[in-house]
Amino acid sequence: MAKQREHWGSRLGFIMATAGSAIGLGSLWRFPYVTGENGGGAFVLLYLIFTFLIGIPVFLGELIVGRTAQKSPVNAYSSLSNGSQWRMIGWLNIITNFLILSYYSVVSGWSVNYALMSLNHFTMGKTPEQIRSIFDILYKSSDMNLLFHFIFMALTAGVVYGGVRKGIEYWSKILTPALLVLLVGLFIFSVFLPGFPEAAKFILYPDFSKLGPNGILNALGMSFFTLSVGLGILVTYGSYMKPDEDIPKTGFIIGAVSVSVSLFAALMIFPIIFSFGFQPEEGPGLVFKTLPVLFAQLPGTLVLSTVFFTLFVFTALTSSISIIEVLVSNLMELFDWSRKKAVLVCASIAFILGVPTALSGSGGLFPQWKEMYQGDFFDTVNYITASWMMPLGGLLAAVFVGWRLDRQIAKAGFESGSSLKFLVKIWIFLLKWIAPIAVFIILLQQGGIIDFTKLF
Repeated sequence: MAKQREHWGSRLGFIMATAGSAIGLGSLWRFPYVTGENGGGAFVLLYLIFTFLIGIPVFLGELIVGRTAQKSPVNAYSSLSNGSQWRMIGWLNIITNFLILSYYSVVSGWSVNYALMSLNHFTMGKTPEQIRSIFDILYKSSDMNLLFHFIFMALTAGVVYGGVRKGIEYWSKILTPALLVLLVGLFIFSVFLPGFPEAAKFILYPDFSKLGPNGILNALGMSFFTLSVGLGILVTYGSYMKPDEDIPKTGFIIGAVSVSVSLFAALMIFPIIFSFGFQPEEGPGLVFKTLPVLFAQLPGTLVLSTVFFTLFVFTALTSSISIIEVLVSNLMELFDWSRKKAVLVCASIAFILGVPTALSGSGGLFPQWKEMYQGDFFDTVNYITASWMMPLGGLLAAVFVGWRLDRQIAKAGFESGSSLKFLVKIWIFLLKWIAPIAVFIILLQQGGIIDFTKLF
């Protein structure tokens, strides 16, 4: 007898879980530093365009695949196509999720460490430069990175072990709103910093002369990263949805929240950068180098810093649990494993895969990697997954829903329980033509096969 599939207990719980997955480290950690590396406004403009014309249509398509099939990615694509060749999308999702989770856990471990350091008032008596240098020390500390990588992976496994309602949905309903409230408060304070006008111009004014050659693909990858597109997360979460839930409205809500939080995070962080004369091209440590400087200037530093990084940890959890849930749900279906066994196996594999990332800063493993690959192991895995594997996963999902999935099934999936049925033809057009063609062209440009910059 087939096991009864779990479902979300409420629409709010689903939205909070999906929004938590989307905004997590994608909006708070990745978006600000990638924006800084790619020149600001022009990158943000492309990110917004890609999010609404490509990201959200694919987002809706993946949810529809999951809800229609009521299966995890590998079996979902297979069952809806009556052919095993489409299972490759699900397997690509599995590989991508293992790689992302492996370094995501290391980054999230940094936030655990910063929450603990905040309790010890680590900014007291230090200059802004001394506060910033603490991250560099942490990045090179292989033993501490391994410790907090393990702690965070254990936290992730513990939440997912509880299942959909008691684990993922329960914690997402508490943690996601709490972080949003704190972010709004910090944003309001940043508005009054002297560097806010310069930061607003940097983020909101599109200067294409500052956009590097990889900026277009990075913007596409960023839109997918902040929406959790191309990972199978939405297929998995969609399989827990009830038939009468409004997928289009949910997609627009989460898209708006994701974009808003990303812009809030950038407008919160860059005023600090420009106020203290820092450089926007700080890389992955941007959040950890800038926000403690801000907290040190505020009353109640210890409480504020501790609360923020604690919520940062839990928001990172909402992303990591969505990633590992894809892996767990697939293994449960493919091998008829219990949730307990699947969680332990997935967490163990992800932890082992994350060891090279944890040791990247110290050069304790693969010391020649940086010289050979123009970046350390962390940089390489981060770039390959976010800039190549996720766009490829999104491209294949768009092709599947736009071209292979029966049109009536796709149409019914969009319209079921929806108040936005009139948008179905626009959605199908975007998913069938705009999304796959745009992603394919961007991948060709990035691969050096064509060069559209010579046309302008």
